Amino acid sequence: MAQRFAFRSNNYYLSLIDWEDEKDPIRRIIIPQTAELENWGRLDPSNEHRYTVMRGLEHKYPSTALLLVSNVCDGFCRYCFRKRVFMKNCQEVLRDIPAAIQYIREHREITNVLLSGGDPLSLSTQKLHKIIKQLRQIEHIGIIRLGTKIPAYNPYRILNDRHLIKTINKYSTPQKRIYVITHFDHPREITDVAIKAIALLHKAGAVMENQTPLIRGINDDPFVLAELFRTLSFIGISPYYVFQCRPTVGNKPYAVPVEEGYDIFESAKSMVSGLAKTARYIMSHTTGKISIAGKTEDHIFFKYHRTADDEDNSQMIVAASNPQAYWFEDYPELIEYREFVEQQIIG
Repeated sequence: MAQRFAFRSNNYYLSLIDWEDEKDPIRRIIIPQTAELENWGRLDPSNEHRYTVMRGLEHKYPSTALLLVSNVCDGFCRYCFRKRVFMKNCQEVLRDIPAAIQYIREHREITNVLLSGGDPLSLSTQKLHKIIKQLRQIEHIGIIRLGTKIPAYNPYRILNDRHLIKTINKYSTPQKRIYVITHFDHPREITDVAIKAIALLHKAGAVMENQTPLIRGINDDPFVLAELFRTLSFIGISPYYVFQCRPTVGNKPYAVPVEEGYDIFESAKSMVSGLAKTARYIMSHTTGKISIAGKTEDHIFFKYHRTADDEDNSQMIVAASNPQAYWFEDYPELIEYREFVEQQIIG
């Protein structure tokens, strides 16, 4: 198994597992299983290579640049959509930082930069500080985002590094904030230690939001998902995106069909207050971020939330219901919402 898909964890995260429970959700997040060997999916299901302008720099949406600054995480999620980055001979991680900074400087339409990977907090604070400092020197960059699972996987990385907190404090200004996008998948990851780390980041001036995929056996229960939303809101983290699990190689045992996922998501939202129901259920597709906006007995409704092509902006699309669909391509007959309405009127 490890020869095909990498495994990595640490003592802190492994200590959260109830080893007597074979269905323990923390165990399922991190421990490999043979079902991952099923032939299903692709290594790059969202075709990130299409928007890669240089090694380690993606520019899919006009206002956003994504930098793959690391090919390491403190733990490797079994359902990772970017597991190709952890494979041998990966040539996708940023190496030429000056060239990437120059590209961003020359493209004034870019207002926010997402540091991802891997996990940007797996870098030394010295390296991370260097990147953030250079980005902050670009006038048109308003937001720097750190996409990280470190608060869940290893909150001591934050608690024990005062230089990291100083970096956040220095460059998260009242006019231009640093956003820390956390990755809590299950309420049990939000430990007392993790909450202390979150509090330090808040105190340093970071704005915090959370994203999680909807994963079979982890948070595909509306009560669990509602508890996650609720707990996040209590500690000052806004639920941001709930992603449809991407059809990546090895991900079949973790995927939930789109329409089942929508029902789980909506049921969870119904149990929490307004501040805890800010998340969107999103499919991060080649063409853009597609919101799963609604469904009836016979149809499912999609709306483009962000688009790579401006012509698709805010477009609504309708498809016939397919309970077995896991991805957008599993709905072969798509029509625009306006055409759907006209058909209903004529019918």
